Amino acid sequence: MQSFETRAEQSAKREEIIACFEQISIERCKDMTPSERIKTFNANRSPAWTLLGIGVIAYEETANRVAIDLNAEQRHCHSIAGHPKGGIVQGGIVTGWLDVAMATACLVDGMEDTTVASLEIKVTFLLPAHPGRYRSYGTVIRRGRSIGFMEAELLDAQGKLIARASSTAAVRIKNHTASTAT
Repeated sequence: MQSFETRAEQSAKREEIIACFEQISIERCKDMTPSERIKTFNANRSPAWTLLGIGVIAYEETANRVAIDLNAEQRHCHSIAGHPKGGIVQGGIVTGWLDVAMATACLVDGMEDTTVASLEIKVTFLLPAHPGRYRSYGTVIRRGRSIGFMEAELLDAQGKLIARASSTAAVRIKNHTASTAT
C-alpha cells in the first residue's frame, strides 16, 4: 500500500526546491540581468523540476514574463486505462508547473538574492491536460519588500489555455552571513 507524504516530507521537498536557488551568490545576483538569472536557474536545476518534466526556462523581455517549456508524460497522469489521449495530467502536477512559473518570475524580477515561499495558490483548471508539450508563463503583478503577487497560465502546443493561477508568496532577501545552525 502506498503511503501519503507527511507535512514534514512535503515541507522538506519545498525546502529542497528553495535550496536550488541558494547556489546563486548575492554578489552575482545583484548584477545579473533577468536573462542571466534564467541561465543560472537552467544550470542549477532542482530534482523536483526533473520530476515535473520542466524543460527550458526563458525570459521574454518584451512581455516581462518567464516562459517554461513542459513535457507531460503518462507518469504524470491518472485515468490512463483506455483513455484516447493517454490519460489526464493530475491537477497537482499542473499546479506545480504554474507554481514554478510564478516563483521563477518573482526570483527573476528582484534585484536581490531572494527566496520565494508560496503562501497561497489558486488554480483554475479550464481544460484537461494530456501527455504532450505545454508552456507556462509566469508574471509578477506586484512585489513588495516581503510579499509578492504573481500570476501564471498554462497553454498547450496549439495555444489553448489549459489553466490559470494566482499566488501570494513570502519574498525574503537571503542573509548569506547569518549562521544556518539550529
